[in-house]
Amino acid sequence: MKALVEYIAKGLVDHPEDVQVSEQSRGRRYTKIVLSVNDSDRGKVIGRGGRVANAMRNLANVSAAKQQQRIDLEIR
Repeated sequence: MKALVEYIAKGLVDHPEDVQVSEQSRGRRYTKIVLSVNDSDRGKVIGRGGRVANAMRNLANVSAAKQQQRIDLEIR
C-alpha cells in the first residue's frame, strides 16, 4: 500500500523529491499510512473538496481489502 500511495502522490506534485510515506501497523488488519508533501503541493494532493485525497484513500482501501486489511491515510 505504501508504494501505491507514494506512486500516486509523486505523479500529482511539483516537488516529488519531497514526498515521504511512512507506514505504521496497528494490529493485524489495520495500517496507518502518513503521506508528507511539500507545503506548496498539499492542495494538489488534497484536491477541491478533498476529492483527490478521498480517491487515494479509496484506491488504498481497495488494494488493502484484497489482503483483508484496512488503511487509514493521513496527509500532512
